[in-house]
Amino acid sequence: MVFKKMLSAFGVGGPSVDTVLANPNTRPGLTLDGQVNIVGGDALSNIEQITVGLVTRVEIEGGDTEFAGIMEFQRMAVSGPLQLAPKQQLSIPFQLPVPWETPITDVYGQRLHGMTMGLRTELAIARAVDKSDLDQVNVHPLPVHERILEAFQRLGFRFKHADLERGHIRGSQQTLPFYQEIEFFAAPQYAQAVTEVELTFVTSPHGVEVILECDKRGGFLSAGHDAFGRYTVSHADADRVDWTQVVDGWLRETTSRYGSLRASGFGGPQKYGHGHGHRGHGMGGMVAGAALGVAGGLIAGELIGDAFEGDFGGDDFGGDFE
Repeated sequence: MVFKKMLSAFGVGGPSVDTVLANPNTRPGLTLDGQVNIVGGDALSNIEQITVGLVTRVEIEGGDTEFAGIMEFQRMAVSGPLQLAPKQQLSIPFQLPVPWETPITDVYGQRLHGMTMGLRTELAIARAVDKSDLDQVNVHPLPVHERILEAFQRLGFRFKHADLERGHIRGSQQTLPFYQEIEFFAAPQYAQAVTEVELTFVTSPHGVEVILECDKRGGFLSAGHDAFGRYTVSHADADRVDWTQVVDGWLRETTSRYGSLRASGFGGPQKYGHGHGHRGHGMGGMVAGAALGVAGGLIAGELIGDAFEGDFGGDDFGGDFE
């Protein structure tokens, strides 16, 4: 019996956990429904807590280097303490709210290249090795997101890459400790002024803040620079407006007004903790970036990177939205 307890402490012959999602596809503001299935081990187990949480890969800047880490950004307990008899089977249903700011991972049924999202289940066992499970989650755009993305496609922009940056966009209603950047190669009609455009959505129950960052080309005697634009739209506007015309107007306004804004000391929505040099000036930006630190379930990428690589299949979404 003592030997069995010792083995159990090292995770041998302990309980197992497997989470089954009713549907791995969801959208910001909805829920993920599923059940946690547990099977007891060789001996009685004291379970301290069972939790589920959304995890994703985030770009993190540390000193002069940048690396990818795994961050948990939504967490919920599905059970408190309980005893699990040997070989006992238990199924616990749950509904996990998906935050409105959850980044988009899939468009038109294909994975956005660079995006990873999963639901992690943790079984905390008293005096033993904890058990976990990881399931892929697919986050699809809301209608207003989809219309804006479609407008970029119709205007001739080609999707390049998407990632998450740890930090905060100054002046936004952002609540998560990171933001998504969806990057496009410039369409031909904008190529004289812009090389790339980065699109960020900050979504709430009421609408979406749309932040554009345009990488402007330099001229013969001038260096290139970034131009920022910030626009607010309502969810109700999704099918009410000509989004191609709206997005074209945003892009032309953003790139043309940069000079006057810069002259007046306004450089656009600065991004704290951003890995490409667009962070807030002075101590404010440094403190905001440092305060995020290891809070919010941040784990060094290599610790559970293998789980992501091994468990998450599917093709990356690397071309146009087609």
